[in-house]
Amino acid sequence: MSAYSLVKGGKLKLKGSKTESSRKHKRKRKREKGEKDVKDEDAELHGGWWTVDKIDEILGTVAIEMTPNAYVHALDNGLFTIGAPHKDPKDGPEPPEQLTAVQVSENRIALKSGYGKYLTVDSEGMVTGRSDAIGPREQWEPVFQEGKTALSCHNGCFLSYNDDTDIVAKSQKAGETEFIKIRSCAPRVKKQRDDFIPEEDKGNVASCEVSYVKKFQSFQDRKLKINPGDKLELEKARKKGNLHEKLLDRREKMKADRYCK
Repeated sequence: MSAYSLVKGGKLKLKGSKTESSRKHKRKRKREKGEKDVKDEDAELHGGWWTVDKIDEILGTVAIEMTPNAYVHALDNGLFTIGAPHKDPKDGPEPPEQLTAVQVSENRIALKSGYGKYLTVDSEGMVTGRSDAIGPREQWEPVFQEGKTALSCHNGCFLSYNDDTDIVAKSQKAGETEFIKIRSCAPRVKKQRDDFIPEEDKGNVASCEVSYVKKFQSFQDRKLKINPGDKLELEKARKKGNLHEKLLDRREKMKADRYCK
C-alpha cells in the first residue's frame, strides 16, 4: 500500500483530452530530443563525424581515427601517416584525411584516397595508396568486437602505425595501436542492404561480370571480351566473398582489363 501512497492525486484526465494529449506530445518530444542528444554527442564534438559500428555504415566519405583527434593522412608519394592532432576536433578531418569507402562484399570494403588510388599493403607491411583498381590486395575486413574496431588487410594483419607514425599493417593481433575509430559524415539514415551494394554488383553473376568488363575494358576493338568459362565459379566466389578477385582473374585471362598486366 505504501507504493500507492506515492501516486499523486488530482483531476481525472480523460484519454485524448487536450491537456493529456499536449503533455504526452511534450514528453515524447523531450524523450526524442534526449535520445538524439546522447546519440550525436560524440559526433557534435567531431564536426558531425560519427563513429560507425557495423560494416553497412562504412560507405562514402569516411576517416580513420588512429589516436584521439588524429587521423590517417594521405601523402602525395602514395604513403600514409598519422596527421597532427586537431586542436579543435569540431573542424573534422581535413581533405587528405578523408577516404572513400566502397563495400565489395558482405564483410569486406575497399578504401580510396583523395588521390584516387586504392589502399593496400606492400610486402614490407607498409600501407600504400597506388592501386587503380580493386583486387584481393585492396580489400579490407572491418572487425567489430566488444565495442572496439580494427581493420584487417589481405596479409592477415591489422591496420596500425609505427614509431615514425607511418601507417602499417604488420601485427596479426589487435592491440591498442590497432584499435581505431572509423568515422563517417554521411546522414545517419536506415538503409536496406541493397543500398550499400555498388550498381555493378547487383543482379546475377553474369550481368555483374558484363558490368565490370564494361567498366574496366580498354575497348581497343570496341568488342566486349567476356570469359566463356563456367559461371558456377562466380556463384561460388560470391558466396565466399571473393567475387571481385575471381572477376579480375577472368578478365586477366581474356586480357580484357586495362589494369591487368
